[in-house]
Amino acid sequence: MKSKIIVLLFAAVVLVFIIAACGNSSSGAGETRIVVDVHGREVEIPVNVTSIITLGSGAPRLAAYLDVMDKLIGAEAYIADGINAARDYNPVHHARLSTLPHVGAGGGSGQNNGFPEEIIVIQPDVIIAGFDLEAADELQAQTGIPVISVRHDTGLATVQFYAAMRVLAEVVGAQERCEFILSYIDSLKADLHNRTADIPDSEKMTAYAGAVTWNGRRGFAGTYSVFGLFDAINALNVAYTPDIPGFYEANFESIIVWDPDVIFLDPGNMDLVNEDFRVNPAFFNSLRAVQEERIFTMPSFNNAGTNITYAFMNAYYAGIILFPDQFSDVDITEKSAEILTTFLGVNTFDQMAQAGLFYGKLTIGE
Repeated sequence: MKSKIIVLLFAAVVLVFIIAACGNSSSGAGETRIVVDVHGREVEIPVNVTSIITLGSGAPRLAAYLDVMDKLIGAEAYIADGINAARDYNPVHHARLSTLPHVGAGGGSGQNNGFPEEIIVIQPDVIIAGFDLEAADELQAQTGIPVISVRHDTGLATVQFYAAMRVLAEVVGAQERCEFILSYIDSLKADLHNRTADIPDSEKMTAYAGAVTWNGRRGFAGTYSVFGLFDAINALNVAYTPDIPGFYEANFESIIVWDPDVIFLDPGNMDLVNEDFRVNPAFFNSLRAVQEERIFTMPSFNNAGTNITYAFMNAYYAGIILFPDQFSDVDITEKSAEILTTFLGVNTFDQMAQAGLFYGKLTIGE
């Protein structure tokens, strides 16, 4: 309680100086406008936004996709841990971000993880946050600086993602870039769908995505019921369960019954899978996909929000494996380069592979 009082008093002092400065400024310098964020909050911000900070789930990533990272004047503290390819924008922007003051912890919980005192010192025009409604209100009260929430759900460029992109684009004046990226996403979705839309289910291989990364690392049983990457290519997901909307832990007995033709695993979680194998090798050896060596990588695409780049790359790779005829013209290295360059301006495919985010076959038990 005492620390919150100190923060609020400090904010009040700073605001007094800001108001005084505005009183001596030239006519028109304090003009504002209203922006409605993803929670429906009406937030008053400057007409011309020249400096921002991005905090929490997805916010830095959206700024990178909109090519406005040059407006950032603060960074999340996790940046000090070094280059982190698990967040697609990080290798591209790490060098500059590492020179900026730390204004928040970083992460994807949706809670307020900003550092109010540090934010007040650097005075960004607007705070862009992947926070829930209460957290956005709290940080705005703590700092006296407008907070725009761009929180959105995970998945393959959902409706909420489109809305968040457009909110941020309105704040920073990047509407043209925003619509270009969203149109590109539409084209990827259409391409993935159209390649497989007319294939009868009876002619499709079945698939299972295991060892997924969801709020932490998971073993073989960690999977998705509704899985946007599989849905994008009209794949048959054996783990689909009508009453489960997303992630869950499947039981091994069910997986034996499903006996998928192809298994995809997050290569970053293979130590957990191999521990599962050590405990129960008979289960794994009973699966046809294991016997016939049809185990492939599906690199993690969720880390403090969804890496839309990696998610689309995974969808194309799954298409190559599950529908080889329909995706015969797609080279995953070339397609990944196109996707990464379009979203981020740089092809980081090799850096991904060096960090363990690669495409290829896997062997369980090694």
